[in-house]
Amino acid sequence: MNPPTPTTPAYDALLYMSFGGPEGLEDVMPFLENVLRGKPVPEARKREVAHHYEAFGGVSPLNAQNREIIAALEAELAANGPKLPVYFGNRNWHPLVTDTIQTMYKDGVRHFLVFTTSAFSCYSGCRQYREDIQRACDAVAPGQLTFHKIRVFSNHPDFIAMNVERISDAARELGITPAQATVAFTAHSIPQAMADRCQYEPQLQEACRLVAEQLGLSNWQLVYQSRSGPPSMPWLEPDICDHIRELHRGSKPDNLIILPIGFLSDHMEVLFDLDTEARELC
Repeated sequence: MNPPTPTTPAYDALLYMSFGGPEGLEDVMPFLENVLRGKPVPEARKREVAHHYEAFGGVSPLNAQNREIIAALEAELAANGPKLPVYFGNRNWHPLVTDTIQTMYKDGVRHFLVFTTSAFSCYSGCRQYREDIQRACDAVAPGQLTFHKIRVFSNHPDFIAMNVERISDAARELGITPAQATVAFTAHSIPQAMADRCQYEPQLQEACRLVAEQLGLSNWQLVYQSRSGPPSMPWLEPDICDHIRELHRGSKPDNLIILPIGFLSDHMEVLFDLDTEARELC
């Protein structure tokens, strides 16, 4: 799991790793079982999430968007280096990371870099990926594969600039300046106990602050979405829909820009929780 040293060969591949998502109705329940892996999620919540996918034909946009990103990444590496082949693996749906690492090993890969699509640190978005990769390496070729995960990029200037651009575009569509906007930054909620043991929340706050400073935002807040688990378990709050209701009771802004800063690309959580549920509430 350590990077190569001067006594070991250089990296010879890049593994692009993401969460994964179903690509048809028949995939939905097996995918959710992979995600949950025995977690105590109420059956009603599981069926609710399944219905979200079914409303879109059982197809998550995530895999297709990841393939587009990989194609752009391959073109960039081919043009400007380093000259590394790019492999695609997922935690929860095909192509599964174990299958991908099996292919990598057959292709002669022994030392590789890992890029994951989570910009922020938490167990489920960072360490769990490393554990899954190590488990796959141990299953495929014990002791013969090493990897180095590229650090999270929550405060990378290009990541901040991308989010600045998204808010600027949204404000332009609304006919206002970014400084006039009310902005809700959203991220996937996680259990409070998990948040207490990692830098997820501080990294999110820093990223939001950096974006807000570049745009001169004064009316913004970090909120959360897509919580699961038993209702008795504390998760990060406020929820986006609760935040919208609170805005309506208070300042009643004419426009609201919601930026899913916690998501690199569209997940079902973005399509349903924001584009459908939050939009309807507004």
